[in-house]
Amino acid sequence: MQRPGFSIEHDIFRESYRSFLQKEVLPHKQAWREAGIVPREMFTKMGALGYLLVWADEEHGGLGLWDFRYQQIMIEEDNRFGEVGFYHTLHSRLVAPYIKHFGSDAQQARFLPACATGDIILAIAMTEPDAGSDLAGMKTRAHEHQDHWVLNGAKTYISNGLNADVVLVAAKTNPENPRQIGLFLLERGMQGFERGRRLEKMGLHAQDTAELFFNDVRVPKENVLGDSAQGLQYLKTSLVEERLISAVGSLANAQCGFDLTRDYVTERKAFGKKIAEFQNTRFTMADMAADLEIAQVYVDHCVAQHNAGELSVQSAAKAKLFTSELESRVMDAGVQLHGGAGYMQEYEICQRFLDARVSRIFAGSSEIMKEIIARVVLG
Repeated sequence: MQRPGFSIEHDIFRESYRSFLQKEVLPHKQAWREAGIVPREMFTKMGALGYLLVWADEEHGGLGLWDFRYQQIMIEEDNRFGEVGFYHTLHSRLVAPYIKHFGSDAQQARFLPACATGDIILAIAMTEPDAGSDLAGMKTRAHEHQDHWVLNGAKTYISNGLNADVVLVAAKTNPENPRQIGLFLLERGMQGFERGRRLEKMGLHAQDTAELFFNDVRVPKENVLGDSAQGLQYLKTSLVEERLISAVGSLANAQCGFDLTRDYVTERKAFGKKIAEFQNTRFTMADMAADLEIAQVYVDHCVAQHNAGELSVQSAAKAKLFTSELESRVMDAGVQLHGGAGYMQEYEICQRFLDARVSRIFAGSSEIMKEIIARVVLG
C-alpha cells in the first residue's frame, strides 16, 4: 500500500538511495566505527550522485528537490541500511541552508556548489564547555576591525569537527549585549583556527566529534553570514527543521530497533518455546508497535506542515520529544528482550541502544522541549 503523502517518484528515489547505502556504506560501517570517522571520500561519492544538498537549485549543484520528504527518505534509509554516525544530513540539511537563507549571493556562489559535490564539508559550532542550550552564556567573542573580525574562544562536542572544511561559528559581537550574536564562516587553514582531540563518545562512534579553538582568528568580513547582530535569530529560525530532522531520525532508528528485536524473539528459544510466545514479550512488542505507528502518522503530518511552511515551534517540539523518548524506550526494551546478547557489541541492538541516548539531548533536550510545549499549554 502506498504510504500517504509519498509518490512513485519518492519510492524510486528511496530504492536508488537504498542501493547506494547497501553498496557503499553497509559493508564499511564497522570499520568506520572503529576508526571514529567516516572517510572524506564518502561525501564526494554522495555528491557525485546528487545526494548532498538535494534541495539546492541546479545553479548551486543541487537537484531542486525542495520537498522535505526526500530528506526524510534519506534519514529513514540511513537508519535501516546506513550508518547513523555518517553526518551528511548535518552538512546538507542543517548547516548549508544557513548559507542559502542568510548568506549573500557571493557566499552562496562561493560555497554551495562545493558543498553539493562534497569537496567542502560543513559543521556548525555553538556548544561550549560552559554553554550548551544557553547560547547567551557563550564566551566566544568576535571583535570588529575595519575590514575583518578577530575571533577568540573555544567550542566543544562539534559534529564533523575533524572532517569539516568550513565551520559556521557562533560568537558574541557586542560585549554590552549577551544576546547579540554573529555567525562566521571559518575555513580550514585560517591562522589561529585549531582542532583538538577527537572526543570519545558513548555512541555514534563513526561520527567525528571534536573540540575547536580560536586564537585571534582573523575572519574577513565577506565570511560574516548576514547581519553580525542577528545570529541568534538566524539560529532560532532553523530550530524547527532541526527538531523535525531529529524526530525523523529517532523514529526511524526506533523502528529498526523494533525490527531487530522482532526478528530475534521469533527465532530465539527459552524454556522450550520461542521468546515471542511469552505473554510479556507479546505485550511489550504490541505496545511498541502501536506507539511507532501512531508516531509515524504524526511525524508525516509534521513533514507535510513543514513543506507548506506551517510547522510550528510547538509541533516540532512535540515530535522531537515524543520520538526521542520513544526511541530510548524501544532500544531499552530491545536490549532486555535480547537478554545477555543485547549487551554484546556484536549485536546491532547494542550499538543502536548506545547511539540513541544522545537523541534526548541534542537539538534541544527533552526538558527544553517540555518547556516549549508547556508555554502553550499553561501560558
